[in-house]
Amino acid sequence: MEALVCRKLGDPTDSSSNSPLSVEKCHPIPELKSATSVRVRVKASSLNFANYLQIQGKYQEKYPLPFIPGSDFSGVVDSVGPRVTCFSVGDPVCGFVSLGSFAQFVIADQADLFRVPNGCDLVAAGGLPVAYGTSHVALAHRAHLSSGQVLLVLGAAGGVGIAAVQIGKVCGATVIAVARGDEKVRLLKSMGVDHVVDLSTGSITESVKGFLKARKLLGVDVLYDPVGGKVTKESLKLLNWGAQILIIGFASGEVPVIPANIALVKNWTIHGLYWGSYKLNQPGVLEDSLNELLSWLAKGLITINVSHAFSLSQANLAFAAIRDRKVIGKVMFVFDDPKTVKAKL
Repeated sequence: MEALVCRKLGDPTDSSSNSPLSVEKCHPIPELKSATSVRVRVKASSLNFANYLQIQGKYQEKYPLPFIPGSDFSGVVDSVGPRVTCFSVGDPVCGFVSLGSFAQFVIADQADLFRVPNGCDLVAAGGLPVAYGTSHVALAHRAHLSSGQVLLVLGAAGGVGIAAVQIGKVCGATVIAVARGDEKVRLLKSMGVDHVVDLSTGSITESVKGFLKARKLLGVDVLYDPVGGKVTKESLKLLNWGAQILIIGFASGEVPVIPANIALVKNWTIHGLYWGSYKLNQPGVLEDSLNELLSWLAKGLITINVSHAFSLSQANLAFAAIRDRKVIGKVMFVFDDPKTVKAKL
């Protein structure tokens, strides 16, 4: 099978002979690991910012070399273990693994797979588990976002950001999105966002304060932050008493400092959200979350915007799109006649 293998740590955008990644055309097809294992022929696998960090050795978890990156995916069941009760060969599924989905075949336990509903695009479904799962657990399970609350989403045009925006609207919140550039702003407005801040034209504070005043709203109830850095610091000025802060990641490369004295005085709740750790600690939360998301996908309440699609041989371009913030939604590796690029690079 074809697989993308990381044999050393380094820059995944490097296309030279020094690249940490190599496409191996004859990598062994993985065997079933247990009686409840399922082998999936992969249709699409999602590229997440975490993968970019993993290959550089900057992620919170370190993996022994060599490894096949990739976590969430979609495809068709190819083989099942003798105790698999939920799936049969030929079923369309999506799911997640710790590593290994950037390959034509992947092994997952049946507990980590979910049937893709009829009528749902299989490629798009491969972008759902991690990005949408992260945002859903954060907003619905941790913050208990409810109708009438004000949600501020930083990095709103990225994978988890667009997911948070859509989930916020499904929950009935007033959604304020922060992004950079006309193309991203247009897409967010088309998704029904109540207010969009374009960082290329102004500051978050003044734009949001003007919107809140016009709507006669007091402030932001929930801050969704996958970015960190200066935008986090600026956004804190907009939070209500009793607001909740969801720390999702640090795409800016800078870990923000949230003053504990201000958090105390304003009764803020700060949630750290590492989605992958739920698999070990509260797997039922992930299962319920993904089942609800797939039902929303089938009903058209959420959509998965595939910004770019690549073959494994174009991995450096895929990672460059992530690095250069050219992505609006999801970057996917697609097998079986992929569309080379859906959006301009």
